[in-house]
Amino acid sequence: MNASQGGTFQACLTGPFNGVVSWTQLSELWSVVRMSPEGWYIYAIGEPVPTEPAGADQLVRFTEEIDVLLRREHREDYCGIVYADDKTNPRFIKIFDPHNLGSSCGSSGTRTLPGWLLTRMPPEPLTDPRILPEGRKRWWRALFQRQPA
Repeated sequence: MNASQGGTFQACLTGPFNGVVSWTQLSELWSVVRMSPEGWYIYAIGEPVPTEPAGADQLVRFTEEIDVLLRREHREDYCGIVYADDKTNPRFIKIFDPHNLGSSCGSSGTRTLPGWLLTRMPPEPLTDPRILPEGRKRWWRALFQRQPA
């Protein structure tokens, strides 16, 4: 079940997703997201859950900055670490941290959570047993100039 089918947050999180394989596809996905920037929640796993959608300017800034981060730190000639429930009308996007990829599909028996979520539905708190590096926390907080919780 995906977000467009009205499922619960947990059902949508574990539902079917399409991988964004190439960097060109990622650019296309960001273009689609930016065409309708209202109503997106931006959630960094390990940080407080947002209680309201991001503003359009925040969404644009996030997509620009996460794009730079992914291209710089995922040193591959392909993307492969972003997944959308629907690439042409996305409502739920999972973005995996290049430094904590693990097994995103869960084939190892341990499911790796994404580093960030873009979702049209209010997110629920997710607990990740990994320790979020201070550099990631600083990057996230500087992005929206948030103070530590």
